[in-house]
Amino acid sequence: MIRHIVLVRFRREVDEHQIAAPFSEIEALQPRVPGMLRVVSGRSLELEKLEKGFRHGFIVEFDGPAALEVYQNNEDHRRTGARLVDAAEGGLEGILVFDLSA
Repeated sequence: MIRHIVLVRFRREVDEHQIAAPFSEIEALQPRVPGMLRVVSGRSLELEKLEKGFRHGFIVEFDGPAALEVYQNNEDHRRTGARLVDAAEGGLEGILVFDLSA
């Protein structure tokens, strides 16, 4: 299993509705991407105060590398990813991606 972890540091002017929309779009991909097992998204609870501005994120679980590749090449995913980059502080600098083998 692969856990695809994405953290986003959104620009200050981006509101909660604008933040929730791309996360919903990613969740909607699950039934259309074989091997995409689960999506969890939301805002950090900020319990440890170590977010460094990355207050929102999501985790997508895949059954293996092939499913992650299908997701990465999916047109809807690419459009949503572009919107996330546009909304992130500093573009790609405001996004952190970590793929964890579980």
